[in-house]
Amino acid sequence: MIETFLNAAILKAAWPILLAGLGNTLALSLLVVPLGLAGGVVLALLSTVRVQWVRWPLMAWVDFFRAFPPLVLLIFLYAGLPFAGLEMGGFGCVAVAFFLNTGAYYGEVLRAGIESVPAGQIEAARSTGLSRLQALAHVVLPQAVRNVMPDLLSNTLEVVKLTSLASVVALPELLFQARQAQSLTYNPTPIVAAAVIYFLLLWPVVRLLSRLENRALAGRR
Repeated sequence: MIETFLNAAILKAAWPILLAGLGNTLALSLLVVPLGLAGGVVLALLSTVRVQWVRWPLMAWVDFFRAFPPLVLLIFLYAGLPFAGLEMGGFGCVAVAFFLNTGAYYGEVLRAGIESVPAGQIEAARSTGLSRLQALAHVVLPQAVRNVMPDLLSNTLEVVKLTSLASVVALPELLFQARQAQSLTYNPTPIVAAAVIYFLLLWPVVRLLSRLENRALAGRR
């Protein structure tokens, strides 16, 4: 079992490849998480517009990209768009696919947060001379983020885990590099090492999420 799954010699040889993949995973996470958050903020703010011709297309957009599998969306962008003469490369396809998918999820989380803030907050902010947009951005949105922080962290955790899908389009992130090392060594040790790296990377976020959820539950009692 040790020779098969925890081979020290193979791990030593594959370690530089795994580190390069980890660097790309971190870079990809640092790109797609802010992109998704930015898209989510825009969608959440648009959800406050009570105009039907804005609200219905917005609902359709969010529902579509929440229901559409991110892997299928990624493959469509990578393998389908070139037939229309548009090529974005692996990194660009991953960024766009994750922006569309995670932006919809972040948008729903932030929309729920905005709705949890009493409506009187906007009226009070407007009475000080702020515009509606300024009131939303400076008064309502910070409170909304605080109210849904556990959900935002949980969604961010899922986004980082979804970066492993980038291996499908040959983007050399952690999982792709581990699979490359496995194919060269004919040994699953690099895959096991990648799994351990993912765990060590995400476990602190899981613990932080648990603490925030427990604190939120304690505050409701």
